[in-house]
Amino acid sequence: MVCAVFSLLSPSLFTRVLAGVVGTLYAVLAFFTLSDLLVRQSLGRGLNLYLELGVVGSVVDLMLSNLGTGLSLLILLALLLAFCGLALWVSKLLSRLAGGLHSNFGKAAFATGLLVVAMSFVPQSVVSLSAAQLTATQIQLAVDTRRSTAEFSQSLANDPAAGKPVALPGLANTDVIFGFIESYGISSLTDDRFKHLIGPRLDKMEAAVSAAGLHMVSGRLRSPVQGGQSWLAHATMLSGQWIDTQLDYEILLASNYPTLIDDMAGTGHDTVAVMPAITQDWPEGQAFGYNRIYESTTMDYQGPPFNWVTMPDQYTWSWFQRSVREQAAGPMFAEVALISSHAPWVPILPVLDDWDSVGNGTAFNQWKGAGETPASLWREPERVREHYALAIDYALNVATGYATRHVDENTLLVLLGDHQPAPLVTGEGASRDVIVHVISGNPELLAPFLATGSSGGGLPGFQPGAKPDLNQDGPSMASFRPFMLREFRRAPLSTAVASVKGVEQP
Repeated sequence: MVCAVFSLLSPSLFTRVLAGVVGTLYAVLAFFTLSDLLVRQSLGRGLNLYLELGVVGSVVDLMLSNLGTGLSLLILLALLLAFCGLALWVSKLLSRLAGGLHSNFGKAAFATGLLVVAMSFVPQSVVSLSAAQLTATQIQLAVDTRRSTAEFSQSLANDPAAGKPVALPGLANTDVIFGFIESYGISSLTDDRFKHLIGPRLDKMEAAVSAAGLHMVSGRLRSPVQGGQSWLAHATMLSGQWIDTQLDYEILLASNYPTLIDDMAGTGHDTVAVMPAITQDWPEGQAFGYNRIYESTTMDYQGPPFNWVTMPDQYTWSWFQRSVREQAAGPMFAEVALISSHAPWVPILPVLDDWDSVGNGTAFNQWKGAGETPASLWREPERVREHYALAIDYALNVATGYATRHVDENTLLVLLGDHQPAPLVTGEGASRDVIVHVISGNPELLAPFLATGSSGGGLPGFQPGAKPDLNQDGPSMASFRPFMLREFRRAPLSTAVASVKGVEQP
């Protein structure tokens, strides 16, 4: 259609300007089509400019951490030149078409052929998409997003629980530790490409936990995100509210709505956040109300970074135990954000058998620069998936080591994924469930998680051992805080102990 119109025009300044406008528009449509493809492959949803503008900084930080400043700038420059070149090329071809039927049919035919070739290099959705459609779609998404965030804000304001933290006597004098394992999704156990490695790892985990005299139940929860934006999953888990956009996250922070952090503080716990991935100011942490926040520059790590990973999980666990938990004067609530299983999943470190040798992290200097570069690995999707499984295996191995050494009857350790890896790894349509393990030396603390718990409710899909029910979808992460408030606002019942041990209640 465009080619036909330009072939009827006469060469003129107006025609050249029009060709430039159309060429630029074509390049813009190609850019948004590519952006939509990348968002779908990384976050499992379509492009929403209203939301994407709020996470541009995080994307840039991820590129810089994984690829380095030089390569990142080179890629951005190459993309800019490619889209500018596409706009210029299409404009030139359309200008050549002007007057072609009257002056030089051969040139016009040649230009038309080149234009068809140019169109073949971009997805067909660009060809069929118009600027009007793109604009209308993004405006509608913006309107829908604003409406949903307004409704969310109103629901917080109308919630009778708002502003009222709930003490949890059932967890008094108990250290409660949330260990978020990056990208630990249910696909690691249901996908044939991963379960051959993760299944046996969980069997070893269960055996080690049992040999240490500990008890364990496992289940699954549905995350609000996939592939990234871990903080939305953390907020959902802590608040009991479904937080699936950056706007909802900001509304939650501004609302002073209580979270498990406030509940545990009201129970007498010291509340801390251990965030090795944080490299800049994190005002959101202050808004959540933690007593103390530890991030990459305040965790005394003297070893090398490993691409995006500022420090390996084994150091994070070791430092947390040595410098935070053992120094505590009373019970503690800690959120520990683990990052060794964060993309790009290279290199995969071994686990040091002697945890005392971890020290200040210089023990990891021997692996400085080890492994291939992310740019090399990510050329082959199957090898990316292989490294993903290896990274999850490492994270679980290290978490097991921490649990067997430092969990006792006065500890409730909750190990869970924040979200599934990107659709590029799992494939389209994968469940958004993550795996959850709850470990303690006191089976009385685990009984409420089972269907035969103290209230008879439990959490669907949770069962004894290291593996969740693979035939039952998990409840929302937003259900976790209400569950904790329901089950632990009173002291645990000793009669619930037998249910964790598999003994029928009288």
